[in-house]
Amino acid sequence: MYKQLTRDMSLSGMAAGIIAVVVSFGGPAAIIFQAAETVDLDNARLISWIWAISIGSGVSGIYLSMKTKTPVITAWSTPGAALLVTGWSAFSYPEAIGCFVFSGALIMFTGVTRLFSSLMERIPRAVVAAMLAGILLRFGVDVFIHLNTAPLLVSPIIACFVLCKRLWPRYAIIITFVVGFFAAYFQGMLGDIGQVKASIAVPVFTVPEFSLRSLIGLGIPLFLVTMTGQNVTGLAVIRAAGYKAPANPMVTATGFASVVLAPFGAHGINLAAITAAICTGFEAHPDPGKRYPAGVICGLAYLCVGFLGATLVAVFMALPAPLISVIAGLALFGAIISGLSQAMAEKKQQDSALATFLITVSGVSFLGIGSAFWGILGGLLFNLIPARD
Repeated sequence: MYKQLTRDMSLSGMAAGIIAVVVSFGGPAAIIFQAAETVDLDNARLISWIWAISIGSGVSGIYLSMKTKTPVITAWSTPGAALLVTGWSAFSYPEAIGCFVFSGALIMFTGVTRLFSSLMERIPRAVVAAMLAGILLRFGVDVFIHLNTAPLLVSPIIACFVLCKRLWPRYAIIITFVVGFFAAYFQGMLGDIGQVKASIAVPVFTVPEFSLRSLIGLGIPLFLVTMTGQNVTGLAVIRAAGYKAPANPMVTATGFASVVLAPFGAHGINLAAITAAICTGFEAHPDPGKRYPAGVICGLAYLCVGFLGATLVAVFMALPAPLISVIAGLALFGAIISGLSQAMAEKKQQDSALATFLITVSGVSFLGIGSAFWGILGGLLFNLIPARD
């Protein structure tokens, strides 16, 4: 197994895995710090939280990528963290930990009982692809928005990407990232990266507390946003890339990781969506069968972040937001093209796919559930109406 991994390893795959972690912590990590601030979480528990989500994402990602020979990227729940920003303050920290355990157990249940894959098998591929394209679209658009807000940084990044895509497509993203890093450095945009000091994370165990009030008010919403905003979209990315990895074992594994690491602060481990698209595309490797090492490298990078605690997170946070956003957008160009192509491939499903795409792009949120879920629901409802020839 490990000999095959070594043979299939490539520089482009390693770059994709590392960039996925940089993207994961370079922007969405700010939501975690914001949530911690709302409840005045102490530094020890914050570091433990970062340790838990990083270790959970790393171990589950490595295990699933090696087992399925698919670039399975797992991550912490971004919509779940966003939910905590607004909903955590009503509950104590032990109650929140209880909700994390409860949500993880529900996710594991959907995997063990095969409810998750049964649902996904009934969703037309065009609708899933349209949802994926809708989610990723804003990342592509952000590339050109930042061209307006930070032209001296973004212009050389885009120029480098266009050139490399023509000459060295496999290494386009890593070369572009290096160029962007030095562009930010020479413009003094790297923040206090020189002041960062190494420190090892120390996990803090908290005994969970369960109450009906907290489970209804926080636990169930956390489960819903993680399933609809992450696991559904994460599987959509894997399916859109042409992989047939079984859904139930992947969801079960992430649910198990969530339950085990919840007492240390992990609010949810799940299938990644945005970062997964970076590792499942052509940029990771021309041969789809040799892209799974990107998932392994991503997992190893997560483990490094976990053991070093807030150190590497501080490094990632020191990178300018436009750099992270533009690199993510450029890395997702292939996934956006794939999603749009598959969404419109079947003429009979073009209307439902378009409805899904537009609802997802709108960003509409209702009952605390994001537009990805409502996009799928809208597309399915549209698909139920028979069309006349």
